[in-house]
Amino acid sequence: MASEANRNSVTKGWQHLMAFPSKFSAKVVELMLQLKKLGKEDPRRVTHSLKVALSITLVSAFYYLKPLYNGFGSSAMWAVFTVVVVSEFSVGATLGKGLNRGLATFLAGALGVGSYYLVYSISRGHIVEPILIGTVTFLSTAVATYVRFLPQMKARYDYGLLVFILTFSLVSVSSYRDREIFDIAQKRLTTILAGALISVLVCILVCPVWAGGDLHNLVSKNIEKLGNFLQGFGDEYFGISKVEESNKSIMQGYKSVLNSKPAEDSLANFARWEPCHGRFRFHHPWNQYQKIGNLSRQCAYRIDALNGFLNSSKTPSEIRRTIQEPCITMSKETGMALKELALAIQKMIPPSAADPHIAKSKIAATNLRSMIKTGLWEDTNLFEVVPVVTVASLLLDVVSCTERLAESIQELSTLAKFKNKDSKVVAESPESPNQEEDPQPCHCDNSVPQHVITINQPSAKSSQNGNS
Repeated sequence: MASEANRNSVTKGWQHLMAFPSKFSAKVVELMLQLKKLGKEDPRRVTHSLKVALSITLVSAFYYLKPLYNGFGSSAMWAVFTVVVVSEFSVGATLGKGLNRGLATFLAGALGVGSYYLVYSISRGHIVEPILIGTVTFLSTAVATYVRFLPQMKARYDYGLLVFILTFSLVSVSSYRDREIFDIAQKRLTTILAGALISVLVCILVCPVWAGGDLHNLVSKNIEKLGNFLQGFGDEYFGISKVEESNKSIMQGYKSVLNSKPAEDSLANFARWEPCHGRFRFHHPWNQYQKIGNLSRQCAYRIDALNGFLNSSKTPSEIRRTIQEPCITMSKETGMALKELALAIQKMIPPSAADPHIAKSKIAATNLRSMIKTGLWEDTNLFEVVPVVTVASLLLDVVSCTERLAESIQELSTLAKFKNKDSKVVAESPESPNQEEDPQPCHCDNSVPQHVITINQPSAKSSQNGNS
């Protein structure tokens, strides 16, 4: 028995060993396909990888070039470390981290050196010197750590406070054994600032990725996904037309809106660090995008509830038909309004094109409320009516949510000074030579007798007869 078990284990081991090359190659192929998919989804990822490699290569000059290495010594490694830590995908993230690290390092180094000289001037090498240094380090670290809990500091300056605590602790603690603290702090600060500057310049000058543009596109696409669902909901729920599988997948795109808050908040935080670029000016209202995103998610929650009724077969079709017309009108008009709002954000124009669709959906909502109040289903089973009334109530909420969303986008249009490009082109375009001028009113004195002269122009038919 023991020998047979040993033979089985040896056989299994040999099989695993023989299968290892094929499994390893399959894993490598799978990994390569995943990397290829990442690059296809967003080619900027490949560019970002090359930008980080370029920054590392440039900052390595502190080690490769002998004059620089003689000036900074082993402190040159702080420049490489800074590039690795600071380099982020977008300009806003890189700029925010770079400024946080540079400013925090400068303040912490200055305070560390200042506290060292203050303690040294008081103690003069006395035994109380380490006690005073420890007390200063304790108080400064405790205060900086506590300030990190403030929401406004946590959002934008958390990394800077972390670097401040690290740098101040290193400077203040090492000052007890190393008396050349000022020279060390100066070298480290210079290399850190150089690394941060190289990272920021490469990120801005080489194929920049703007977090503000990503936030702008994300909010616009989320609203468009909501519109796609609502445009197809009415026909599918009431069974008017069969929705194709491709359209069904498009309709389900709203689910990504439900969990979009972390991405919107981080992009809005990074966008505040970015300078003026493209269509986005200084002090662009990024907070308004977060407000629009919150309203979009409120609408998406109601749409998610509507999606649960698409496959419900408990309600008879006769009951559904009683409210079919206003519900379909609300669904389609609200969907078109959301698409117009998304287009207005994308093109940065006033959202006036959505007003007619919102007005039609509000009229349909008023009609639906009137129909429900008349008591359509008095003699119907209550359990069969409840799902239909729930769908009607959710559609009414979607209409009101869309109206609030339009108001918020109109506020964004005012704050960001969106311009109607179509009207601007019409105003600036020269008059066509073949275009007839509108008749101008005659500004004449009506007190004087007027004579009207009528000139009969020959018609095309008479002119042809004359020519013949």
